[in-house]
Amino acid sequence: MTENNYYYGTGKRKTAIAKVRLYSGEGPVVINGKSMEDYFPRLANRVAVLDPLRITNTLGSFHSMAAVAGGGISAQAEAIRHGLARALVVLNPEYRVTLKKAGLLTRDARVKERKKPGLKRARKAPQYTKR
Repeated sequence: MTENNYYYGTGKRKTAIAKVRLYSGEGPVVINGKSMEDYFPRLANRVAVLDPLRITNTLGSFHSMAAVAGGGISAQAEAIRHGLARALVVLNPEYRVTLKKAGLLTRDARVKERKKPGLKRARKAPQYTKR
């Protein structure tokens, strides 16, 4: 496989959208032009990004490039994880069962609830006073 051939997957979480390219061959995970260690200082986020590769036992077999925008740091990590899982399914459809069982192919649709008028937050009402 040449360097221009890659497997593509789009991942989303909250308002974060990640475009992930998966290349064959050992190498680093590059996120927005930075190494994964520089982009995600927290270990939990780095572990979340590598979950699809760890579950499919392909941790040293691929390197990837991800462009991610929107959301916070944790949402971006989970969006990259979702995109990486989708790219692995494009690479080998047999991974679908394993990744689906681990819940990595399902888009986490939970988003922040909007604030309602007359309330302080989405559901918190002002304190009730009787007198």
